[in-house]
Amino acid sequence: MTSGSGLKHEEIPSLMNGVLLSNAAENHRFDAFLPSPCVQNHAANLAFLPDGTLTCVWFGGTMEGMGDISIYMSRLAAGSTAWSTPEKMSDDPQKSEQNPLVFAAPDGKIWLIFTSQTSGNQDGAVVKRRISGDGGRTFGPVEILCDIPGTFVRQPIVINRNGDWLLPVFRCISEPGQRWTGNADTAAVLISHDAGSTWNMVDLPGSTGAVHMNIIPQGGGRMVAFFRNRFAAQILRSRSDDDGITWSTPAPTELPNNNSSIQAVALKDGRIAIVYNHSNALTSSDRRHSLYDEIEAEEGGQTVQTQAATGSAADDRPKAIWGVPRAPMSLVFSGDGGNGFTAPCDLETGDGYCLTNNSKDDLNREYSYPSIVEGPDGTLHIAYTYYRRAIKYVRLEPGYGF
Repeated sequence: MTSGSGLKHEEIPSLMNGVLLSNAAENHRFDAFLPSPCVQNHAANLAFLPDGTLTCVWFGGTMEGMGDISIYMSRLAAGSTAWSTPEKMSDDPQKSEQNPLVFAAPDGKIWLIFTSQTSGNQDGAVVKRRISGDGGRTFGPVEILCDIPGTFVRQPIVINRNGDWLLPVFRCISEPGQRWTGNADTAAVLISHDAGSTWNMVDLPGSTGAVHMNIIPQGGGRMVAFFRNRFAAQILRSRSDDDGITWSTPAPTELPNNNSSIQAVALKDGRIAIVYNHSNALTSSDRRHSLYDEIEAEEGGQTVQTQAATGSAADDRPKAIWGVPRAPMSLVFSGDGGNGFTAPCDLETGDGYCLTNNSKDDLNREYSYPSIVEGPDGTLHIAYTYYRRAIKYVRLEPGYGF
């Protein structure tokens, strides 16, 4: 099954009304473009509130890394056919606020968690939070959750059998004398034994290049985690047999990865569903110097960035690969804990051009940063970046055939 809208950039704003429409090409599929006041919208995350409302959070502004990038939240009330007008959830004019997620805590409080950085300097990012005590209707002040520079979030908090909160993070590490490039990034888990009051960071062994750790409980203290691969080769996988306290070294799966985000979810029937781009560095020669090369060029840092991206002749360590097309947007399933996967179902197809983050001039054509959750009735809810202009929402009802 394959779907590609074939939209032109200029058509997208008129569709950003949040209304769910039946997909003409596929039964039991409904699509919507979430409303937003921003020219760039990226990095969606979906989560249900206790009252059944489905929330979507993302970041928006002019371009990733800029000071006007803020967190937004839209809501799809249970039974509704349209997403709400988004609320601006952060507003620090000096910081680029990115990668939000929503967590419904066992005590009924709702956490909004996101990162905050200056320009493209991910190695200086910290993690912030806002907490709601009224079921997600209103949120308290912005607070620091983790002030270790270079700490980034993307995937949901998981609670283990002992009640420990596991927040997967990745460490954006710069090399001496160079801008951050992603070459040396590693994975870690922030663990809280006291319901989020305090956190302890535990690094994963041998995890250089493994980011966006996505933890999936498997029962009996066993967990599996999937990772984005900075070196644009394969989706990586790690395992834990002690409730997520320690992890094996991340190893390749059979699924390709293009150094773009993925997301996995455990379904009620025991399978794991993963949304991702079915592409990697072997499928395209497209490359760019870094994720923020446009911003760095304006700051006069292009020469420094080029040196950092290429390294010296004597340096044979792998380098982060940027610019591999971010398409198609694919969905697969695993019935054996991530050892094997079904053939991919492409939810969106196109060239995935991402050699620029520019949305203002309609240059980017990526489908990226997916999020997936399962509803109480088995419906799959998916959201992802569409051309960095909009967040697209896709609802797949059980009759869709997954």
